[in-house]
Amino acid sequence: MNGTAPVHGTWEPRPAARWEDAFLSGNGHHGALVSGDPDDERVVVTHHTLVRPVGADEDRLPPRLAGALPALQDRLLAGDASAAETFTDGRPLRWVRPFHPAFQVRLRRPDGTGGGTGAPPLHRRSVDFRTGVAEATRAGRTGRAFVSRADDVIVQYVTGPDLTLDIRLDPRLPGAPRSLGVGHGAVLTAEGALLSLRARYPDSDLAYTGVTLVAVTGGTTSLAPPGVRVEGARSVLLLTRVRRHTGETDVVAEGRALRDLLTGDGPAENGPAGSEGAGTRTARGTPAAPGVLAEAYDSLLARHLSLHRTAYERVTLDLAADPAERALPGSELLTRPRSAALLERLFAAGRYHLLSSGGLFPPRLTGLWTGDWDTAWSGAFTNDANLNLQTASAAAAALPEVTEALASLVQRQLPDWRDNAREVFGARGVVAPAHSDGESGHSYHFNREYPLHLWTAGADWLLGPLVDHDETRGAHDPRTTAALAEVALFYEDFLTRTDGEGHVVVVPSYSPENRPANAGWGTVNAAMDLSAARHALRTAADRHPEHADRWRALADRLPPHRINADGALAEWARPDLADSYDHRHLSHLYAVWPLHEITPYDTPELAAAARRALELRGPENDSAHGHLHHALIAARLRDAERVANALGRVLDGDFFHASLMSAHYPHRHVYNADAAHALPAVLIEALVQSTPGRLVLLPAPPADHPRGALYGVRTRFGALLDLTWTEDGATAVLRPTRTVRIELRTSDGAEPLDLVAHEDRVLTLRTR
Repeated sequence: MNGTAPVHGTWEPRPAARWEDAFLSGNGHHGALVSGDPDDERVVVTHHTLVRPVGADEDRLPPRLAGALPALQDRLLAGDASAAETFTDGRPLRWVRPFHPAFQVRLRRPDGTGGGTGAPPLHRRSVDFRTGVAEATRAGRTGRAFVSRADDVIVQYVTGPDLTLDIRLDPRLPGAPRSLGVGHGAVLTAEGALLSLRARYPDSDLAYTGVTLVAVTGGTTSLAPPGVRVEGARSVLLLTRVRRHTGETDVVAEGRALRDLLTGDGPAENGPAGSEGAGTRTARGTPAAPGVLAEAYDSLLARHLSLHRTAYERVTLDLAADPAERALPGSELLTRPRSAALLERLFAAGRYHLLSSGGLFPPRLTGLWTGDWDTAWSGAFTNDANLNLQTASAAAAALPEVTEALASLVQRQLPDWRDNAREVFGARGVVAPAHSDGESGHSYHFNREYPLHLWTAGADWLLGPLVDHDETRGAHDPRTTAALAEVALFYEDFLTRTDGEGHVVVVPSYSPENRPANAGWGTVNAAMDLSAARHALRTAADRHPEHADRWRALADRLPPHRINADGALAEWARPDLADSYDHRHLSHLYAVWPLHEITPYDTPELAAAARRALELRGPENDSAHGHLHHALIAARLRDAERVANALGRVLDGDFFHASLMSAHYPHRHVYNADAAHALPAVLIEALVQSTPGRLVLLPAPPADHPRGALYGVRTRFGALLDLTWTEDGATAVLRPTRTVRIELRTSDGAEPLDLVAHEDRVLTLRTR
């Protein structure tokens, strides 16, 4: 492009004063928020399993309402607009169990000079997206931290002359319950020390335990309760893990496992040395020889990079940004919302954070990170928009690690989804909840205003990225195939009512999180429910030929979408239900995105109605996910101006912290990963779209960025794609893995394109 490359990281000239600005590292299990001060380092430790027990287990079961369902259906079909408001078991709204941080690993100079007034100036703190390493330097001291994808451990490495540090595990984080039962442990070992912190939740037998191995080169290590003091050292290496458990955990065994990672010699012969008691005693044994910790750190990093770097570097966006702007710290770049360098960096950061938060689970509302126990909306997996937006780029942006995390979550929760179908609807098959804490997949978060237990489209939306992934690789995951059959079985049992025209009716039906202007929250034939049912039945039919005729016939009996008096795609297909336009959710345009049920090519009349619906939709509370959802739909409708305007609302709205993690509302209000993780999907959809039979190039190209390149995109017909464009033309290089005929769509129209497996194909386009 212009002789320089995009920046794959970000940096700041000062430590993070707020946890929201801390640089992030993670492996999809553990997370770390790194403040970036080698003299007073605070690394907040998180883990996907850390959700606080609230209420009894029976409070988290789906309501047993199936026996009353036929009467509710009768009332709704008869026109009783508020019938669904009494279809509950009377329980109050119950949030899912809230996600919370574990503790912070604190490394502080005991003379109090770290980070305060009069301290030596911080040279730089940075995070490298290619490695996941957060690094900071001050006055010859360097601190590094990353979370290993290979060894599932948080690694911290501090080097410098004459290191003197107090090290402890500190549970005192904002919102931590006063009744949290905390116990500390510190013993001296041959390497340095082993620290532990056990926290037991109030009124629960559940607890979590963090264990940190401290290895030291040079100097002395002594107990300084509740931690240790290192004096005169040349380097300090810390390895930290967290376990959630019942009863007690074996700290000695955990320490031995960490020591094995440090030595690389297999199981250690001896456990941690016994406690030296109170006071300050020197560690037994000999501190690590010079170079040993450096070698251990390098070995840990190399194993991690073989997984992390390989994944991160699969896809790159280059917008030919000004090299001077590429060199700016992130906080300054954020003040230039129209900068190509900012968009490059946010694309890179979004992929980095999405990869780093996907592993055991896909990303929560806050990804994998929080520094506060009072996490907004419980830090849940919110399945009626947020999780789906965050994972939107996983297939195209070549992050199967994220797709696998989503698949694992689905598989673990399928038994609970079956309970939802049986207890609420009296049906076989599965129904996904709108909210989950990762432990439970039961539908128990609902009330009159948000009858989320009536929402039936969630399973199709959550399985969608898994289907997309299968198409990119040209093979069916048997887990996804089996789950699709269960969704189809649900619809067989649920879609039993018909209207006067012989169409099956979705009743009750719910359009997250909106209601008609003239009716209650639970209604009939929400557009999203219709599209999800059609898509699920047809996709299941494609994979299950033995049931294909029956499921396709049922899909064909669903009613068509309705165009209302304003010329817009109606949010409810029933004619007597009036639209409410000012709302952040765009559930009714599910057929446009993420599905391809409505397109400008195949269904132009419905696409025009969808465009009109998008024009009429207000931003409501200015949430980031609403703007980017809007942009994704606009890209499918080839509306480049609307994509740019929606993206501009986010870039202009001060939604990003210095960490380049995002917020839910403007002015960095409420830490939330929606914008950070969804932004790469918006940019990819504006440049490349694909289905198993179609490739669309430059459907909504960014006018503010007339030159650029997107490398490594995966298509759903099994080809890797590199795209470069300028003011005058574009070139696409396709590297197909299978032989296929597709339709190529450009601004010039449509033409057939034959691809042969393992034969590169170069396409040249005009952009004017």
